[in-house]
Amino acid sequence: MKNPEAETIGNTQDSSSDRLVDQSSSSGSEMAAASAMDGVAAAALRSVLQRVHQAAERCGRRSNRIRVVAVSKTKPVSLLRQVYDAGHRCFGENYVQEIVEKAPQLPDDIEWHFIGNLQSNKVKPLLNGVPNLAMVESVDDEKIANHLDRVVGNIGRKPLRVMVQVNTSGEESKHGVDPASCVELVKHVALGCPNLEFSGLMTIGMLDYTSTPENFKTLAQCRSEVCKALGIVEEQCELSMGMSGDFELAIEMGSTNVRIGSTIFGAREYPKKQSN
Repeated sequence: MKNPEAETIGNTQDSSSDRLVDQSSSSGSEMAAASAMDGVAAAALRSVLQRVHQAAERCGRRSNRIRVVAVSKTKPVSLLRQVYDAGHRCFGENYVQEIVEKAPQLPDDIEWHFIGNLQSNKVKPLLNGVPNLAMVESVDDEKIANHLDRVVGNIGRKPLRVMVQVNTSGEESKHGVDPASCVELVKHVALGCPNLEFSGLMTIGMLDYTSTPENFKTLAQCRSEVCKALGIVEEQCELSMGMSGDFELAIEMGSTNVRIGSTIFGAREYPKKQSN
């Protein structure tokens, strides 16, 4: 099992020379507004990275060991490209339909994370449609683990990194394995799915998508139990916890992977109902 590769956050730099040209029939004013919005996103990214650095410093950690996943749910490719041009390479999506539409329109050096609930019938379209899919963070039962393992093997791609999602809040509205069953599912993934590479644990948070320290403590405790069961060190088990409203607290409590959406891209827009 390999140590997780974390994204260096200190190398973000401005780049205005390689802008994605809007080929649509938008008016000049609409394009200007879009450009202004894109500039805001790049500035917001820089602010987030600075806050990550400061949170890491407060708890004596190295910020370049904390991965920032820019979650671009409902946002246009042009906006993602501006964040990419600002130096960022790790993006996340919640819906299969969205990620398979966006990925081919963007550079293939992007590290895509799928972080939404994944249905078995969407596994093949996801893996075939996103060759540069780096990780699925939302494995919450043996069925989906088995399906991912089988499809990865069938298409012949390298082992897929996955995280086991844990429901730390106990809310019925949240997906994720119960903390008491976490070790059992992790063992199945790590020992019974040769085409998957267990990378760590993920949690969503409370109903308002923020978490209390108790949620983070629960995930950290699950990691301790997993590492003991597998005979690995904690550095080999990432913790994906923390989003726009609570990522600094999550970092201070050990998160190695934070998923930031609206703080970078602005409020999400839902023109029509999305489906997985």
